[in-house]
Formats: sequence, structure tokens, C-alpha cells
Amino acid sequence: MIPVISLAVFLPLAAGLLLMALPKSSSRLAHGVGIGASALTFLLTLVIWARGVVPGGFAQVEEVSWIEAVGAAYRVGVDGLSLPLVLLTSLLFLLGFIYQAKSADRARSFTILMLMLETASIGTFVALDALLFYVFFEVSLVSMYFMIAGWGGAERQRAALMFFIYTLLGSLPLLLAILGLFLASDPYTFDMRLWIEAPPLVGIGAMLALIAMLFTFAVKIPAFPVHTWLPAAHVQAPTVGSVILAGVMLKFGTYGLVRFALQMTPDAFRQIGVVVLAVGVVGAIYGAFVALAQSDIKRMVAYTSVNHMGYVVIAVAIAALATDPGMRAIALDGAILQMISHGLVTGALFFLVGMLKDRAHTREMDEMGGLLKVVPVLGWTYILMAFASLGLPGLAHFPAEFQIFLATLNVSPWAVVSILAIVVVAGLYLRSISMVFLGEPDKKWLGMPDLDRREVIVLVPLIVLTILIGIAPSWLLDLIHITTASMGF
Repeated sequence: MIPVISLAVFLPLAAGLLLMALPKSSSRLAHGVGIGASALTFLLTLVIWARGVVPGGFAQVEEVSWIEAVGAAYRVGVDGLSLPLVLLTSLLFLLGFIYQAKSADRARSFTILMLMLETASIGTFVALDALLFYVFFEVSLVSMYFMIAGWGGAERQRAALMFFIYTLLGSLPLLLAILGLFLASDPYTFDMRLWIEAPPLVGIGAMLALIAMLFTFAVKIPAFPVHTWLPAAHVQAPTVGSVILAGVMLKFGTYGLVRFALQMTPDAFRQIGVVVLAVGVVGAIYGAFVALAQSDIKRMVAYTSVNHMGYVVIAVAIAALATDPGMRAIALDGAILQMISHGLVTGALFFLVGMLKDRAHTREMDEMGGLLKVVPVLGWTYILMAFASLGLPGLAHFPAEFQIFLATLNVSPWAVVSILAIVVVAGLYLRSISMVFLGEPDKKWLGMPDLDRREVIVLVPLIVLTILIGIAPSWLLDLIHITTASMGF
């Protein structure tokens, strides 16, 4: 059988190495290679989706011996948790390459970094060997660091360094936890499937490993109070960097929270689940209020990610605390669906903010106004995605957040206080719409061009999927539920 997952993982890297080997390449060639490789990768992920997943385990597993002495192997596969994230990743990278095609600023170098990052991102979600997971997890930091440092805003060097130090130091506890799980295995192995089936650590060892993993994934999510690197990284990153950071890389943390913390140390997680739940509640409310205080529209959208990821943390904690398997599945269904909807909606919002900045040359909301009359397509698209982000029924966030709050109300009713954040998020988006798009435009904005064909091509898939998931989420929830319904711990 053709190793489709491995092809999807390494095709972008191969294209990047090919582009690197070429003695000289134009911007047009670099963009063509990037779009072509990411389009083929997206098609490969569709093939993986068509092959499907199986209940109670991993499907389409590909395994090759790697470091036999320590039981490490190249192991990849998918289930209902990882496959939706793989599809989201390949889509956002393809759209990112299409968006970036307008730029001639060191296009070859930027394309190579993006292709390397795509390999690392897909690899993180499909890895079934803990050592392999850690390699992909860390390589992604390098690519994003150089993207921010090389193509970011005026304070890009500081933001890139802050991002790298936070996430690198934050990932070291995960390595210690992986080593602890390895040493407790009998026989020694890094096979994540065996660790999930029979968690090797118990008692104090499991608790220490869980704390280490929680710290790593909290930084990556980012959860309050280790979130401070996020606004700086988002504000200084180029538009495509912000899209990938929010749409894909933040999901490393929430995915790891489920795959490692919840599945490999379930008993320890259950013991401190209330603490994790409280962190999620505080993060959701805090992220909403801090976003409300922003005047920079990109920084505002960045802080809403703290809010939306807080809901995912709440859902995972509820899954750990739930005694009813059905309620546990509802919480996890909502968590994974929220990851996907956040990637689509917030990715679109960052694209729109970048398009707005390209035209207005500012991100300060009080310096704009009346732009709906000047750029109506851009304006109405922003309004639609803003409504999606605030959880309007019929759009992608609603079914995800509905399931999260339903499970929360059943298991820990006090945590439903986090629903107040939805009101704040609604207020901040209505405020941004009023300041940026409503009213009479200043004369200096007259003649501003609306969205061009390339920008419409980038936004349409995100809009369609946001509406489709909002109206009929079952096609995606059924895929997720195949795995969540059979998770017992």
C-alpha cells in the first residue's frame, strides 16, 4: 500500500530541499513550488480522509525501525483526533502560500521555511512515537522563529526571541515526561499506542509527568498565565505567520493536552482536573476582557485566541472529570471541533486584518472608519467572520461551544461562568466593526481597492467551511466521535 501519510508529511520538505538546491530561483518559481507542493499535500490529506479511521485505535499506521536500541521507530497514523487537524493544517498552508504569492520579499527563503514548517506541523499530528513527536514539535519552533525574525514588523527580533525562548524552555519538561514514560515502560519503548493502551506511570510518577506535560502544553496553547509571548509574536509576525501560528501551532498544545496528558496519565489528570478547569475558565474570561481593551485590531484578534483556547482547556478538563462516557465524548467532541473552528475563523480574521493593513497602512481602529462603503466585500467578510468568532448560531464556533458548555453544565456547573466571556467577545467585535467599518469614510480612504481575485480565493474556502460546520457539523463530528466514543480511561 502506498504510504500516503508519509508522503503528506515529507512532500513539503522535499519541495523545500529542491528549492534550496536550485542555484537561482525567481519569486515566481518559489511561489509556484510552494503552491504546487502544498496543493499536492492537501490532496494527499484528502486521500487519508477517504481511507478513514477505525474505532478504538489508529488507522493507516506506517512503521519503520529507527533507533532499535531504545525502542524508537518511525511510527505515524491517524485517528478521529488527529485527522481533522491534519486536514486543517494542509488547507491553511495551501491558502497561506496562495496569499503570499503577492510578495517578492526573499520569496525563496520564505517558501523554504514555510515548507519545512508544514512538514513539522503535519508530522506533529500524525506521530505515534513520542521521540518522533518531540522532534517534529521542536523543529516547528525554528521555522516560525525565522519567519517572525526575518519578515515581521518593527520589533520582530524581540518578538521572535521571546517566542523562541518561551516555547523552547517550555518544551523541556515534556522531554522529561517522555523519558519518565519510557523508563517506566516494560519493555522500553517510545510507542505512544502502548502508553495510551496501558499508561506506564502511576502514583507520584504519573503526577510529576502530568505536571511537566501541562506546563509544556500550557505555554504552547497558550493558557493563562504563560500566554504573554502570544500577542507580541502575532503582532510582529507577517500575516501568513499569524495565520499558521493561530490556526495550526496553537493546536499543538491542545492536541498534546488530549493525546499525552489525558490519555497517558488519566488518573493523575482526574485528581487535578479541577485545577486545570479553573485555569481554562480564567483564561477564557481573561482573554476576552484583555482583547476588549486593545486598540490594535490584530492584537485584539490575538487575545481572542487566549479566550477560545480557554474553552478547549475547559473541555479537556471536563473530559477528565466526567464519569459518564457519553458526557466525556461530548466534551472531547466539542474540544476538537473548537480547535478546527478556531483555525478556520481566526485564520480568516488574520488574513482579513493583513489585507486591511496592506490598504490602510495602520492597524489602529480609531484611525479608520467608514470602510464598509469603500471596501464592502472586505468589510462584510470581516463582519461575517467576527460573528462566527463571537459564537453566532449557524456558524462554526456555535456547535463546538454548545457541546463544551453542555458537558460543563453536567459535570461542573460552576465553570459555566466562563460563558460570560461570550458576551465580552461579542462586545469587542461589535466595537471593532463600528470603529473600522461603520460611519462615513475619511476622504483619504476613497479609492482604496477592495479584495482582489487572489484574496477572494484565499477567503472563500474558510467562509464556506465556517458556514458548513455551523449549519451541518455532523460530517466532521462523526469523524471525531469515532475515536472519542471509544476512549476509556
